[in-house]
Amino acid sequence: MKGKERIKGNIRKKYSEVAQKGSTGGCCSSGCSCGSAPIDIKESSIQIGYTLDDVSNVPKESNLGLGCGNPIAIASLKKGKVVLDLGSGGGFDCFLASRQVGDTGYVIGVDMTPDMVSLARKNAEEDGYKNVEFRLGEIEHLPVADESVDVIISNCVINLSLDKEKVFKDAYRVLKVGGRLSISDVVATAELPSEIKQDLKMMTGCIAGAEYVENIRTMLHDAGFKDIKLTPKDNGKEIIKSWVPDRNVEDYVSSYIIEATK
Repeated sequence: MKGKERIKGNIRKKYSEVAQKGSTGGCCSSGCSCGSAPIDIKESSIQIGYTLDDVSNVPKESNLGLGCGNPIAIASLKKGKVVLDLGSGGGFDCFLASRQVGDTGYVIGVDMTPDMVSLARKNAEEDGYKNVEFRLGEIEHLPVADESVDVIISNCVINLSLDKEKVFKDAYRVLKVGGRLSISDVVATAELPSEIKQDLKMMTGCIAGAEYVENIRTMLHDAGFKDIKLTPKDNGKEIIKSWVPDRNVEDYVSSYIIEATK
């Protein structure tokens, strides 16, 4: 337990630093981790699946360059729906979802890092978003009522959880019957070497915590989900390689789209 709490503390600390630096910090050169070389956040966002319109029409400080895909692109959101974002960061995907569900819909972002929640709330207030709310909490224990959500989205966050089974079980709890998961995440396609699993930077960087793809399928099934689909992104391994170009981690992990229905 102490080991898990230490890892969780390091993850929270890392993303607090990202939130404090914001989109102008230029720190995110390794996907979810934070390296020293600056990147073009707009360019990296387009690489993982967002459009120029997406990155140009939300609060600038909400896009921190942390994702590994675009869950909004496959979520098929409709007016009036309730959307929940697991690990909402600066609010980027929440603001995109807000545009699609409209004034009659509602978007909830949950993040375990106080600095991220503060940043997202600031972004929402400054840009006048009325149908978006950000809550402090852990994705294993969501501060969300039973059967109150139509669609759950998440972008490169569940891999950071130290208890993914709890994440999927709680996601199932808060979804309405017929509700859906629309998730982009890093998953393992082969056994990760021990030196990667034990590397704390790889853990905070969305690599070391990647679960084997078939284990994720089993977790979703055991949580009660149906219509489970795990689809590798066409450029999934290229995305990973761009984060860590010198360690061949793309031989073991890739970016996937994860879909399922309650």
